[in-house]
Amino acid sequence: MAYPVHRPRRLRRSAALRDMVRETRLAPSDFIYPLFVVEGRDVRRPIASMPGVFNLSVEHVVAEAKRAHALGIPSVLLFGIPDHKDAQGSQAYARDGIVQRAIREIKAAVPELQVIADVCLCEYTDHGHCGVLEGGHVANDATLPLLAQMSVTCAQAGADIIAPSDMMDGRIAAIRKALDEVKMTEVPIMAYSAKYASGFYGPFREAAQSAPQFGDRRGYQMDPGNVREALKETALDVEEGADLIMVKPALSYMDVIRAVRERFELPVVAYNVSGEYSMVKAAAQNGWVDGERLMMEILTSIRRAGADLIITYHALEAAKLL
Repeated sequence: MAYPVHRPRRLRRSAALRDMVRETRLAPSDFIYPLFVVEGRDVRRPIASMPGVFNLSVEHVVAEAKRAHALGIPSVLLFGIPDHKDAQGSQAYARDGIVQRAIREIKAAVPELQVIADVCLCEYTDHGHCGVLEGGHVANDATLPLLAQMSVTCAQAGADIIAPSDMMDGRIAAIRKALDEVKMTEVPIMAYSAKYASGFYGPFREAAQSAPQFGDRRGYQMDPGNVREALKETALDVEEGADLIMVKPALSYMDVIRAVRERFELPVVAYNVSGEYSMVKAAAQNGWVDGERLMMEILTSIRRAGADLIITYHALEAAKLL
């Protein structure tokens, strides 16, 4: 059949046509909005490496949660930064810890909003690692009861979803068992299943004040070169009782998102992490790119790769545009 019978450009010639045949769509309901809660009153402290993102005291976190809900964003993800840190990360699982208080306040103010509690010890330990130390190394099995305890106190405070991000072996099973033992069988677990040891986390460590005091996290987070291992980690989390599965970061790991999507039937979450956010903001501030256009293109591409939900610091800005 001779040219020009096939003319794909016919369906691109107007905005209405392009919208009508678009394969991948974004909506505010696709987003999970991360928030950093700190001790104190009337704290709204800018994070230098993440323009537009703040460390917030509880009342400001509640106000931000209300803004997210008003824009149609269904969920927030909470990270807590305590005033006191110790080797055991004891404020992570304190019943009146900073993140537990924030959960209660958000649920009281916006009960319809889903509150997700990030479960990890790195923001709470004085050494900055994601578990307790034995002989200078992160002790996997000794960390599990503490993660389980944090999960229980967050769920009892009202968290709708528990999201362990520590990458300890067996933590999904330990958390599921602990939640079930206190009759919280309905609380789902969103597993950070394929969490890579990535250079894209740099700005987050400023925001969460969680940089390791020695070494790095390559002994428990995944090597960036591996895909089969991501599928193995995800399969283990599913076997242990995860309800949602995650790939983190997103932008340089689209192939992993696609592989996980094709292998597993559970909802897939992708974390559009701090470094990915900050690169867009820095380039836009320098006039090198159209920041809004690039933001929406990146978020669309993450959905196109297979993510059902996207954790993103762009959530409010993107929801306004949508």
